[in-house]
Amino acid sequence: QVQLVESGGGLVQPGGSLTLSCAASGRIFSIYSMGWYRQAPGKQRELVATLTSGGPTNYADSVKGRFTISRDNGKNTVTLQMNSLKPEDTAVYYCSYLTTGASAYWGQGTQVTVSS
Repeated sequence: QVQLVESGGGLVQPGGSLTLSCAASGRIFSIYSMGWYRQAPGKQRELVATLTSGGPTNYADSVKGRFTISRDNGKNTVTLQMNSLKPEDTAVYYCSYLTTGASAYWGQGTQVTVSS
């Protein structure tokens, strides 16, 4: 079974940067959208950024201007560049792929901690 694997999380000081990457362990066909979500302790999982095939990117208001999502079509990977990180960005970050057939794939998550 194909799995998504995130990498790049860690501990960073406020104002710092991190880059998260997500790759599939096998081939996923007909990907419609790729995205990043996050879940902080005691809170619900929330959308961070998504991009759709041939369509626009969407960002949560809280990360606009600081985070950038990008996709490598050849490798079926998605990256989240996070700049000007704030303590409130601390969460477990998950990547997700959705196919045109409405199959959803999720990664196991990677911890991002923003603290001095």
